[in-house]
Amino acid sequence: MKTLDYLNLDNKNVENVVVALQNLLADFQVYYTNLRGFHWEIKGRGFFVLHEKFESMYDDAAAKVDEIAERILTLGGTPENKYSGYLKVARIPEVSGVSSSKEAVDNVLNTYKHFIAEERKLIELAEEANDVVTADMLTGYLKEQEKMVWMLVAFSTRGSEQK
Repeated sequence: MKTLDYLNLDNKNVENVVVALQNLLADFQVYYTNLRGFHWEIKGRGFFVLHEKFESMYDDAAAKVDEIAERILTLGGTPENKYSGYLKVARIPEVSGVSSSKEAVDNVLNTYKHFIAEERKLIELAEEANDVVTADMLTGYLKEQEKMVWMLVAFSTRGSEQK
């Protein structure tokens, strides 16, 4: 027997959710790696704040990677586990050598913009499949990401209003 036999979810409808989760997993893996680079390479104004923030963000991303992979397994899929595989489907570009706080924060904001759009689509797919658990998981991600966008925008405009 398969897990889906007990979850009362239709295999065909869930397949679309699994594919979308696979893509989200790849995006989160690249995002995690980008955050590690920002954490290591950040310099200048905002160093202490951002160095610590990027660490908490990559810890959070790592937890989400695990949660997404386990959801894929629960839905009968097999999560990718090689970076070469992630890079084939990820829509988040790899970045390196970013030491500017503005460039790093802008990259994170653009990544969140992507995640928010993709997660909203995935929530619709999950709801069509009657997969309320995946939809709920992603709704939680959206709540956190929207708040983080607000905070990062406030951080990045901090000095521009003092003229």
